[in-house]
Amino acid sequence: MKTLEGKVAVVAGATRGAGRGFACALGEAGAIVYCTGRSVRGKPATGNRPETIEETAEMVTAYGGHGIAVRVDHTQAKEVEKLFERVGDEQKGQLDVVVNDIWGGEELTELGPPFWDLTLEKGFLMLQRAVHTHIITSRYAAPLMIERKTGLIVEVTDGNNFGYRGNLFFDLVKTSVIRLAYTMATELRKYKVSAIAVTPGFLRSEAMLEAFGVTEANWQTAVDHDPHFIASETPLFVGRGVAALAADRNVLKKSGRVFGSWELAREYGFVDADGRQPDWDAYMKQIDFPNYERLKKCDDEFYSYWVGLFD
Repeated sequence: MKTLEGKVAVVAGATRGAGRGFACALGEAGAIVYCTGRSVRGKPATGNRPETIEETAEMVTAYGGHGIAVRVDHTQAKEVEKLFERVGDEQKGQLDVVVNDIWGGEELTELGPPFWDLTLEKGFLMLQRAVHTHIITSRYAAPLMIERKTGLIVEVTDGNNFGYRGNLFFDLVKTSVIRLAYTMATELRKYKVSAIAVTPGFLRSEAMLEAFGVTEANWQTAVDHDPHFIASETPLFVGRGVAALAADRNVLKKSGRVFGSWELAREYGFVDADGRQPDWDAYMKQIDFPNYERLKKCDDEFYSYWVGLFD
């Protein structure tokens, strides 16, 4: 069933990984999806990665939607402003979903050293790429949604808790975008526009498959090298979570919160591309991940307080 037929979405950072999964899942639900990023055919923007926004747009169409590739550098406000002017013109002011998935911090992350030994230039560039871009994108997307008093802004993070993430800048980025969803939700609520943060579990992205020397067809053999790989998921899984949120008429009740792909799958009943329903949260509990219960308790208390504000 095309639950998002006639809806208009923008996926910022749709070139590969989770971004491609969001775009394809929204297309699968019937949406028109603008796929933005910097990597176009013949001109990769991230090292030697082969994926492009044109490929993603074609995949969106193959899934049943309508993909439109637009090259945008989301660090440049003028380019982002022009993007949403185009969307507004072409779609007669309609914009239903924006997914902020811009990251670009792979080569900047320094796991291990304490903050006083980190490279400041790398850290500040990570903030620019993965936080500033989200703010810029939402800044120019929101007015279209406010005008129609409907819409969903999705902030993509890593982890649905407030625990330490192994590096000051990485931690700051990933918790900042959760806070962006919370803050935007507060300001957008009176306009009936939602802002929600989502996270995948152990993402089986193109880069991750390559790192383990496997393909999507034989990915389970990677468990021999990392047992946690058994609980991994494809980018389409978390993408289907966002598609389900976008189709939920009561999504405003979830605004301001952060959800894992596994939580959304439990609630909305969708499965991954291979028919499985990975549950990273249950897996973490099963292996007795350090501090799991304490982090869970803190997060539950925070969200109980937040939801109570609007009861």
